[in-house]
Amino acid sequence: MTQLALPRLPPLPARLIHADAVGYLSDCEAALRAQPQPANTVFSLDASALIDFDSSALAVLLGLRRRVLKAGAQLQLTGAPPQLRDLATLYGVSELLPA
Repeated sequence: MTQLALPRLPPLPARLIHADAVGYLSDCEAALRAQPQPANTVFSLDASALIDFDSSALAVLLGLRRRVLKAGAQLQLTGAPPQLRDLATLYGVSELLPA
């Protein structure tokens, strides 16, 4: 039996600061619109390239999570750097970031 790959969103870039957030979020919105979203779909988001970021990265992730959940799907974040998890903890939103 073949295992299906998770639908993917554009991977997080190396830099995601306030100036980059709207463009990246637009790319993700377009990717979400282009893919079928049956209930219980899990979208994979690779954060392994993320190096330079600010709290805007958290806003983007929370916005994507909200959009995906609204569609009845789930978001899986992979490769998140420890600094991103630390920032999420500092802001009190770590439990909202999908592991």
